[in-house]
Amino acid sequence: MIASVLSVSLRAGHSFSKDVAPRIRLVTGLGVEGDGHYGALVQHRSRVRVNPLQPNLRQAHLIQSELFDELRDRGFEIAPGDLGENITTRGIDLLACPVGTILRVGAQARIELTGLRNPCRQIDAFRDGLTAAVLDRTADGHLIRKAGVMGIVLTGGDIMPGDALFVDLPPEPHRPLEPV
Repeated sequence: MIASVLSVSLRAGHSFSKDVAPRIRLVTGLGVEGDGHYGALVQHRSRVRVNPLQPNLRQAHLIQSELFDELRDRGFEIAPGDLGENITTRGIDLLACPVGTILRVGAQARIELTGLRNPCRQIDAFRDGLTAAVLDRTADGHLIRKAGVMGIVLTGGDIMPGDALFVDLPPEPHRPLEPV
């Protein structure tokens, strides 16, 4: 199975969920055109309060649709865009990618993965109990965050459902994704 884009979403302003769209446009160094998290500097309100001059390491939010399958088995009906992601993928374990992984999407877009999305209280406000459902533990007790990955746009371009997605790993040693 080739990894691909299942859905794309965006929304102006700072609301939790995003609207599914027929396509999105990524802009180099800025993110998803027309989205509330678009910009070279941090756009997430909690991070702006701490330091508005931080670089925006969360220009694009990606979630693997396999998470939705897992959540459905636990009683949660989640659709693309519901958890605030811009790109919903199929056929790739995004959480296993190391920092610096380059995702080539569509004809020319390239996204560099910067870290994990840290689930916040807004997830439970969306669906009660969902925060616990997107968290897990390894056998040795380490926390696993499953609410998606974040990245910066290296090369802009249009992305739409059905686009192929290819992975370029960074040079070793690989560092696991951590919350950004």
